[in-house]
Parts: sequence; C-alpha cells; structure tokens
Amino acid sequence: MSAGTRTSVSTIRVRYAETDQMRVVYHANYLVWFEVARTDLLRSLGWTYREMEADGCSLPVIEAHCKYTRSARYDDELDLYTTARLLSPVRMEFVYDVRQRADQTVVATGYTRHAALGPDGRPMRLPARILDVFA
Repeated sequence: MSAGTRTSVSTIRVRYAETDQMRVVYHANYLVWFEVARTDLLRSLGWTYREMEADGCSLPVIEAHCKYTRSARYDDELDLYTTARLLSPVRMEFVYDVRQRADQTVVATGYTRHAALGPDGRPMRLPARILDVFA
C-alpha cells in the first residue's frame, strides 16, 4: 500500500433480489455495493458517514465507473477490496475490486469520485481528519 492510501475488505453474499431472471447480478447493484464498501472503509478508520455529516461535511458521488469482467450469481460470496486516496484538498477517489471469495477471481472493478460539500451545499476542503489519514 502506497503512502496516502488505505484499504478495507467488505464481504457480500449475493441475494436473490439482486439478480435478474438468469440469477446474474443486475449491473446497478455494484454501485450499491460500492457504497457499502466505502462506508465500511471510513468506519474502519474510525469515522462514519453519519458522524461526518453531523460534523458538517458530505461526500456526494460526482463520477462513477464500473467494469464488469465476470458474472456474479445468486448466493455467490464476494469480497470488495476498497482503496481510497486524495485527488485534491476537496476531492477524493475510492477504487473497488470485486472478487469471488472462493477463488479471488475478479468479477468487477470500478471507482467513485467525491467532492466535499458543506451544510450549505457549497464545495469545502475535506475535513482535517480525512486529510490526515490520506495525505
């Protein structure tokens, strides 16, 4: 792991409701799982989204990308490896690597980019505790 990056692993078991008629994961669910993974990463660093928002900062997604490399299916167990880094004093990026837990085969990769906004909805510098962790 390079300086300024942090990684966490979240595990998801594919639920039937997350699949299509062929029992393959519906593509939009990966973005939901990305949210689970990034909140897990922040929580592992001692700060929840709820606390961050109570402290006056939100991190809305301003860009998202997902590349699908293999189908995930109903009841598969997946590991989501999540890494984050600063892009600037007001933006950060989370990178996701979704793998089959059984053999670590890559199912999908992607990223989300976020801008820090204050309570008034205007851009702000990322909080010091984020800058300290990812600097």
